Amino acid sequence: MKQRNSSSGKFKRQPRNHPITVLLNDSEMRTITRYCERYKYSNRSEMIRQTLIHAILKKFDKDSPTLFD
Repeated sequence: MKQRNSSSGKFKRQPRNHPITVLLNDSEMRTITRYCERYKYSNRSEMIRQTLIHAILKKFDKDSPTLFD
C-alpha cells in the first residue's frame, strides 16, 4: 500500500521486498483474468494486493473489540 508523505501531501512508494507465490487452478485463473478485463485492471498484482489487503483490514475492523462487547 502507498504511504502518505506528511510534508508534501504526496504518496511515498514503499519498496516491495517480500514475494509471495500463489498457485491457482484453471478456473480461478480464468476468474481473475475475467475480473481484470471487466474492471479494466492493467496490473493484476496490484488488483490482488488491493483486494487482499482490503479484505484483511475489513476482517480486522470487524473482529476488533468494541466498548459494549
